[in-house]
Amino acid sequence: MMGWVGIIFISVVFTFFSFHFTLSFIENLHKGDERITKQSKMFALICCGAALAFPFLYMFFIN
Repeated sequence: MMGWVGIIFISVVFTFFSFHFTLSFIENLHKGDERITKQSKMFALICCGAALAFPFLYMFFIN
């Protein structure tokens, strides 16, 4: 079992990736690269959702 320390670590990693992809989205939005802008936005939302979902799922279904 990972426990809360592992879940918090995974959540922090996904939060970092979400921040990274958000900054990439803003940068590519200014450049006008539509394909990479869509990809960055999609991955930022996925990472943000995962960062919020992991502690929630652990708290209600595992613990």
